[in-house]
Amino acid sequence: MKIHVCVSCEGFPLAIHITSGKEHDRNHFIEVMENIKIKTERRPRTRPLEVLADSAYDEITIRKYLRRRAIKSNIPINIRNRKYPKRGRPTRLEYESYRKRGTIERFFAWLKMGFRKIASRYERLNVVFKGLLDIACFLMCWKKFQPEF
Repeated sequence: MKIHVCVSCEGFPLAIHITSGKEHDRNHFIEVMENIKIKTERRPRTRPLEVLADSAYDEITIRKYLRRRAIKSNIPINIRNRKYPKRGRPTRLEYESYRKRGTIERFFAWLKMGFRKIASRYERLNVVFKGLLDIACFLMCWKKFQPEF
């Protein structure tokens, strides 16, 4: 099983999606983005201001989806996907904000080091694995809100 997660800059999980391990991450990017719901006072917020992603997500459909929803994309160009150099205006990549992308790597490190049962993926049912994943994410968020003495 593969875990697809959207994480805020502070390291809080916003949307989690589980699929089989054979599929590429970019095939489920739009599904993960559609599942984002942040509770606010009026109505839930479903659109982030900016998306920081790896160069594996450099695909025309992903960039069009983000542009249609007025979300800034900060995705580097994947040279392996291009036979010929792209003509025209280059895609947006701000290195200062792209450095924050390490939060997703840190999130997976906390998840796999703190909860070994999730890292080994021995669960047969997706429902049980998703439940363990939800509990782990809850505990990670709870630890961040606890005051340190």
